[in-house]
Amino acid sequence: MPRISLPIFDGGSNKANLKVAEVDRDIMVAQYEKAIQTAFREVADVLAQRGTIDDQLAAQKSLTDATSESYTLSLARYEKGVDSYLTVLDSQRSLYGAQQDLISVRLDRLVNLANLYKALGGGADK
Repeated sequence: MPRISLPIFDGGSNKANLKVAEVDRDIMVAQYEKAIQTAFREVADVLAQRGTIDDQLAAQKSLTDATSESYTLSLARYEKGVDSYLTVLDSQRSLYGAQQDLISVRLDRLVNLANLYKALGGGADK
């Protein structure tokens, strides 16, 4: 014999469960929106940093080229007897410092590229 079973006294709990589900949905939507905003901010930050790193890299290359030329000239002046070897050593020290700074800027650029890849979702294990 068929029966219909309707809960008469469960009206309050059903309304409460509905309200909980709606609040949970609102929380999930807020978390999703926050995740999207965070992702956009991270990508924008990395792209902004990339622009400054490229400018810094160009400037450091120019400085390294100039100090290399200075070293070459000071070595030639030493070989012709015009300057002391101390000038050559000072130019060489400046050149090595500029080369180390260039390496550092190149490393920063590579780290920035890795951060951009990560910010765009690359390599995500989740």
